Amino acid sequence: MEGPFKYMKEGNGKVSRVIRMGTRKSQLARIQTDSVAGRLKELYPDIHLEIVAMSTIGDKILDTALSKIGEKSLFTKELENALERNEVDIVVHSLKDLPTSLPPGFTIGAILQRENPHDAVVLHPKNAGLTLDSLPEKSVIGTSSLRRAAQLKKRFPQLEFENIRGNLNTRLKKLDEKDDYSAIILAAAGLKRMGWDSRISQILGPEDCMYAVGQGALAVEVRAQDKDILEMVSVLCHPDTVLQCISERAFLKQLEGGCSVPVAVHTEVKGSMLYLTGAVYSLDGADCLKDTMQTVVEIDNKVESAQECVHVGVTANSVSSSALEAAEKLGMDLANALLNKGAKDILTTARKLNDAR
Repeated sequence: MEGPFKYMKEGNGKVSRVIRMGTRKSQLARIQTDSVAGRLKELYPDIHLEIVAMSTIGDKILDTALSKIGEKSLFTKELENALERNEVDIVVHSLKDLPTSLPPGFTIGAILQRENPHDAVVLHPKNAGLTLDSLPEKSVIGTSSLRRAAQLKKRFPQLEFENIRGNLNTRLKKLDEKDDYSAIILAAAGLKRMGWDSRISQILGPEDCMYAVGQGALAVEVRAQDKDILEMVSVLCHPDTVLQCISERAFLKQLEGGCSVPVAVHTEVKGSMLYLTGAVYSLDGADCLKDTMQTVVEIDNKVESAQECVHVGVTANSVSSSALEAAEKLGMDLANALLNKGAKDILTTARKLNDAR
């Protein structure tokens, strides 16, 4: 297939281009990167893909809550350093790990179709068949997320919530082999990608727990000046997911939220309408500001201008620029509506209390 990239001649006379893909070393990160590599190979059979795995700060510091480390790019910095040094050409991330402002020179060139974005309950084997509602009072639930804890404390006041860190494999091991936790809360998307659907006891709907910005979506980060690579990965974009995630990221950015504050979202595209529900919480979930707004996003395949536009770190040349602008404005408008109702105070207090822990 003709591709928008340069070809190289290999020793056997076959012509191909080597694209180096950076990834974290965890099993889930490898599975996610392999799935993107598979899609690229289908689209461009002549390219040669090389996967370069590395550890990040977030993978190395396992005894501290993520929200306490205070570093915005915990799982992305080393990968971006490799991108900057031309050691890799593209990096596959979980979109929720990527800050809403990327370092200069980088952009998200593709957001793939979202897996189920909701959170899932994984029970200790002894509690099989139960739900968060039916677990005994004072049961301990493990979660590494302030967002999950804030919402679930409010919704299930009879339960207790404690921090749990580690990659998916580690957390499941901590749950199964010890008696410290009755259940843990994990993103459904990660469990599904690992092939562990059978461990999902309950999917939490938005009435119980809204999800994190970008949750369930994979992002491909590239050097902004690599136009050939940008064009190559842009075909991976899933328009509905791109619009949902741009509105979510714009919401978070306008609120100046991050890992250290409880911010949650829920988005839907119905026809030509994009609906965004966003909320901010106090750490105990007692204070909450929540609202829903919508906008028209005409998804048409005719991209109005050849001019490249970046929206909250995302370059989506395959989606109409008017739809992208509407999605970004929706996120900002909803954030401003909550800020006008006092969201800043809730977030500032949450940040201070979290820092003081």
